[in-house]
Amino acid sequence: MTIKRVWHGWTTKENANKYEKILKTEVLPGIEAKNISGYRKIEVFRNELESETEFVTIMTFDSLQNVIDFQGENYQKCYVPDVAKSVLKRWDQESAHYNLVDTRIY
Repeated sequence: MTIKRVWHGWTTKENANKYEKILKTEVLPGIEAKNISGYRKIEVFRNELESETEFVTIMTFDSLQNVIDFQGENYQKCYVPDVAKSVLKRWDQESAHYNLVDTRIY
């Protein structure tokens, strides 16, 4: 069963572009370099709020075991490398995990 791992982080408007660059050049390539079995993709969303910028990541795995292989037995724990922490204002300490039950493309 497909698992979606959802995480939120917020940064200042001044650091938003810097954080996005860190994601694209360091964090995402670092995740991909781990060659995690069952890891399929990551989607990154950016939302400009009134006083800060929100980022949401949704990682797709084949199974919960693949998530555990990525993050360990405490798989709910967030994955935020130090370089990302340096520009984030706040972030979810845990990721939420959902079973994908339907996908429709129109």
